[in-house]
Amino acid sequence: MNENIKNMTYLVLSLLTLVAGYAFLRYAYNATDSFPFTQEIVLIILGTVATLFITALLLNKQTSVEIQKEQDIRYLDLKMSTYQQLLDVIEEMSLLERFTNKDIIRLQFITHKLSVIAAPEVIDEYQSFLKVLGDISGDHSFSGDMEVLHRALSNLTIMIRNDILGEYKTESYSESKVTEMIRGNSKESLLNKEN
Repeated sequence: MNENIKNMTYLVLSLLTLVAGYAFLRYAYNATDSFPFTQEIVLIILGTVATLFITALLLNKQTSVEIQKEQDIRYLDLKMSTYQQLLDVIEEMSLLERFTNKDIIRLQFITHKLSVIAAPEVIDEYQSFLKVLGDISGDHSFSGDMEVLHRALSNLTIMIRNDILGEYKTESYSESKVTEMIRGNSKESLLNKEN
């Protein structure tokens, strides 16, 4: 909010300076009509000021576009690192003979990260993946269930790839839907209640 007030103040001051400068140069142009070459000098000054003003406006716009581009790159990096972390955790769990509740808790925390950055399609597919994971992980291992795990993981990976490549143009979830999913994930355990 303070930044907006500051920007508006600068904008108003710039406009006042521009109007006052134009009025002065207009007056100088009319006042110097009897002297040779003075009108041309005033016009050169007026053209220079207009060029500087337009250049400043264009540079300001270019800077805001570059800032937006930098933010988009950082957001994409955050997405990719979160997705990579998710895939690494799943890989570690599938390599273990028996995984623990800590591994499940790590997956649940990744769910919270995904709710911040992932496209709705990825979140939907991740919820489906968690359901499959919960169904096959009652014995704290994936032995004998690797085909089912890989099928669910391949569907999730396709959604992640589409999200990274920006192939989703749909609307995002409402805040209440995201809140409901996060709270639901926090309350549920992926494991069946047999510890």
